Amino acid sequence: MSDAESKSLNFLEEIVEGDLQSGKHGGRVLTRFPPEPNGYLHIGHAKSICLNFGLGLKYGGGTNLRFDDTNPTKEEQEYVDSIEADVHWLGFEWKARYFASDYFQKLYDFAEYLITQGKAYVCDLTDEQTREYRGNFHTPGKPSPFRDRSVAENLDLFHRMKAGEFADGTRVLRAKIDVNAGNMNLRDPLMYRIRHAHHHRTGDAWCIYPMYDFAHPVSDAIEGITHSICTLEFEDHKPLYDWFLEQDVEAKFFQKPLPRQYEFARLNVTTTMMSKRRLLLLVEEGHVTGWDDPRMPTLSGLRRRGVTPEAVRAFAERVGVARRDATVDMGLLDLSIREDLEARCDRRMAVIRPLKVTVTNLAEGEIHWIELPNHPDAGRGTRKVPFGRELYVDREDFMEVPAKKWFRLAPGAEVRLRGACYLRCEKVVKDASGEVVELRCTWDPATLGGEAPDGRKVKGTLHWVSATHAVRAEVRLYDRLFTVDDPMDVPEGGDWRGTLNPASLDVVQAALEPSLGEAKAGERFQFERTGYFAVDADSKPGALVFNRTVGLKDSWAKVEAKA
Repeated sequence: MSDAESKSLNFLEEIVEGDLQSGKHGGRVLTRFPPEPNGYLHIGHAKSICLNFGLGLKYGGGTNLRFDDTNPTKEEQEYVDSIEADVHWLGFEWKARYFASDYFQKLYDFAEYLITQGKAYVCDLTDEQTREYRGNFHTPGKPSPFRDRSVAENLDLFHRMKAGEFADGTRVLRAKIDVNAGNMNLRDPLMYRIRHAHHHRTGDAWCIYPMYDFAHPVSDAIEGITHSICTLEFEDHKPLYDWFLEQDVEAKFFQKPLPRQYEFARLNVTTTMMSKRRLLLLVEEGHVTGWDDPRMPTLSGLRRRGVTPEAVRAFAERVGVARRDATVDMGLLDLSIREDLEARCDRRMAVIRPLKVTVTNLAEGEIHWIELPNHPDAGRGTRKVPFGRELYVDREDFMEVPAKKWFRLAPGAEVRLRGACYLRCEKVVKDASGEVVELRCTWDPATLGGEAPDGRKVKGTLHWVSATHAVRAEVRLYDRLFTVDDPMDVPEGGDWRGTLNPASLDVVQAALEPSLGEAKAGERFQFERTGYFAVDADSKPGALVFNRTVGLKDSWAKVEAKA
C-alpha cells in the first residue's frame, strides 16, 4: 500500500487492513448491522449501514443484517419490514439475515454454562434495590444478598424462570463480575429478565429474554463476526463484551479468534431528533403524519421527500468516520441532496403562489409555444410551453413599492419571462380589501424568444405559467421540524416538544406548466428558481401532490464561511 493510500484510510479501515495482513481472521472480513426492530431507521442509522456494509464490500467479505429482537414489548414485524426495505433502498445486500431470537436457545445454554462456572446467579432484588446495591460513580457497590447462592440453586431458579413460574420483575439472572468495578457496566450486570410478553417471531415460547449486553457479543461470536462496529455510547460496554466471550474457557461455544468491538462517532445532525423513542412519540401524538412524514429524519421520510439513496451515501461519505462525537449541520445534507438532484432532474416551471397577469396587448386566444430545454446539459431534449394572454407569476416576484435593488416586477418595471419575452407592469389591480389580485402588463413582441433586438437589458428573469393551460397541484413546502440545533438539549423542566417548528409545513395550491400533468409518483423535478420537488404517493389522476425536497439556495456555503 502506498503512503497516499494509507493516509486516505479511516481508522477502521486501518484496523481491518492490519488484521488482514496479520491473518488474524484467516483473511475474512464479516461485519454486522444489528438494529432493534422498535422503530424506523433514521439518517443516523444510514451512516452505520454505509460503514458496515461498505467495509464488507471493500474487503471482499460481507455484512450480516441481524435484528436485535430481545424486547418483545417494543418490537413489531412492521419495523422488520421497514428496516429491510431501507437497507435495500440504500443499495446494500446482506450476506445473511438473522435475528437474536434465532439464538435464544444457544444464549440460554451459554447462560446455564456461566452458572455452572460460578459466573452467574439469580438475583431477587427489585429494580430499585439493584440500583441501590450497585452504587454509582462516587459510591462503591455492595454484593447482592443472593450473590452466593449455590450453583444448584441458581440452575433450579433459572430453569423455573424459563418455565414461567415467576412474575415479571421478581427475578433476574446477573453476571458475577465485580460489584466495585470502576466501570459501572461490570458491576454484576443483568443477563436475563422475566417478561411474559408475546414475541413477534417466537410467540409465547419464551418468557425470559436476554439483555442486549449479553446477546450482542454472543450473537457476534456465533455468526463469526470479525469486526463488531458500534457507536461510541457502547465504548464503556466493551470490557463487558470481552468478558462474556472470554468465559468460554473450554471453547464449547465459540471459535477463536473471538470478534472484537470497535467504536466510531455516531451521527448527530442539527435541528434533527435522533431518538427513536421520541420519534415514535411524534407519530403517536400526531405531530407528524407517520414515520414516513417528509419532515422526519427517517430514511422512509427522506425517500418520500424525494431524496435519493445516492445523496444519502454521498452525505455519509462526506461526514466520514471519526473517533469522537460531533454535530453536523443539516446544510451539509442539503448540499449532498442538491448536488445529486442537480444532475438528474429535468427543469420545469411552477408558480407556487400564483398572481394573475393579463397581457393586455396580446389578443384573446393568441398562443405562442415556447421551446425550452429540459436540462441545461445537451442531449436531454426540449419541451414546448404555451404563452398566452393570461399568465401566472409568483406573488413573491412582485413588490408594489420596490425595495432597493429590486429587479423583479413592480409598477413600471420591465422583466424577462423565462424563454418568452420582455414584460412591463402597467397597472396593479386590487380587491376591496386592498390585496393585489392582478397585474396588467404589456409584452414586447420583438423580444419573443427572450432577448431584445435593440440591445436593451433587464436584470430580472422570472418563471411563469400560462393560466389557461396550467395544471393545478397541491405543493407541500417542508421545512425543519425543530427550531433549535439540538432538540434533545432542553433546559431542565422544559419540554422538547416546545422546540417543534410550527411552520415546518406549508401547503399551497400551485400552478404548473402543462408538461407536469402526467407526472408519476416518485418522479423528481427542479422547479426553476424555486427548488427540487418530488411527486408524492398521495397523488391521484387530476390531483397531483408535490413535496419540496430541498431549495435551490446553498445554505451550506454559510456554514463553511463560519467554520
